[in-house]
Amino acid sequence: MIEIPRRGKYDSRMAIARKSNEAIFAVDVGATNIKFAVVDDDGNFLNPVRRRPTPYPLAPVRLVRLIASRAGRSGCTRVGVGFPGAFRDGRVIAPGNLARPGGVGTEVDPDLDRQWRGFAFQDALCAATGLDVRVVNDATLAALGASTGEGVEVVLTLGTGLGLALVVDGVPTPVRDVGAEVRADGRTYDQSFGESARSTDELRWRADLGRVIEEFVTEFGPRVVHLAGGNARRVDPTWFSSIGVPVTIEGNEAPLRGAARLF
Repeated sequence: MIEIPRRGKYDSRMAIARKSNEAIFAVDVGATNIKFAVVDDDGNFLNPVRRRPTPYPLAPVRLVRLIASRAGRSGCTRVGVGFPGAFRDGRVIAPGNLARPGGVGTEVDPDLDRQWRGFAFQDALCAATGLDVRVVNDATLAALGASTGEGVEVVLTLGTGLGLALVVDGVPTPVRDVGAEVRADGRTYDQSFGESARSTDELRWRADLGRVIEEFVTEFGPRVVHLAGGNARRVDPTWFSSIGVPVTIEGNEAPLRGAARLF
């Protein structure tokens, strides 16, 4: 009997069976690491996920060259990219931590910030690669990888900071970028729910996470809440049983799976 590999996991037999021109090169740009993988049209991995530390300072041209180099070696004709900041209609609205010359924890550099704002990142990648490249916010990409396509779904990404995405009947819906938004306690969402907060006081991080999930459930009325990102693996969904909607753990690979749904 042939074992069917679980969705999203790499299997060499599956990779051999797929044609290279069906594949999609998936890129998840994070504030700490950049992850790469080749996936098929269903979001199944055709090779193991690879990652490299996000290089700083990271001006637009440097990131374009990095992704173009990797994409060119992938053999794929389609590329899906998740960008870690506010992004709309192919352009960067706000670069988030990419405007910090030394990464998370360093001050925003005004010149670097100016370079990113309004930058036509998608067009630049298309021009540099000659490929069909599509770019969305990284939380939106995670939402595409996690969504079941039924009703209202909230997706939270837990990593260096916090990302929020909203999906209605499988279609991403515009929602604010909450990372830099200041909460009632004077901290931003990134400061409250990022890795620094978790590693400093995990008990507080867990308690705050429960409260913020409840706040988003009240605001958006979702059928389900999905948790993605590197720190989702540290979460037990039973912590949130009193919220009244299911909370699922999607892990760190949801954005890479979501790249397939851009096409």
